[in-house]
Amino acid sequence: MPAYQREVLVRFAHCDPAGIVFYARYFEMINGVVEDWFEDALEASFSGLLFHRKITTPTVHFNVDFTGRSMMGDRLTFETSVTRFGTSSFDLCHQVTCRGEHRMRVHQTLLFTDANAKGSQPIPEDLKRRMERYYMPENAPGAAV
Repeated sequence: MPAYQREVLVRFAHCDPAGIVFYARYFEMINGVVEDWFEDALEASFSGLLFHRKITTPTVHFNVDFTGRSMMGDRLTFETSVTRFGTSSFDLCHQVTCRGEHRMRVHQTLLFTDANAKGSQPIPEDLKRRMERYYMPENAPGAAV
């Protein structure tokens, strides 16, 4: 299956005084890409999940490899795929490139929780069906390394 793609412009606010992306700003970009993925691909906005369905999806784990530097003005391409489904959690892999040059690889684990009870809950079936369109296990042929 194809990965979800989103382009992010590196802005002044993302950078340190040398014009290089400050690592913490990458996490803001990742969160924006995940929100866009939910909205565009899963047809479920973060605000709709929270305010109407009382569901949140906090990140519970990150594993990040920085492989190149990104500068103000770069347009980063985030390719996002689902690599694992659990009962309540799932893993995303974000491959980040700029004009074909690899910049970062991120493994992220998110957890579905009940916004009122603050406990985990199973992945809703309607969302899981849509998420499966982006499923690419790490060891599958064609999976990014």
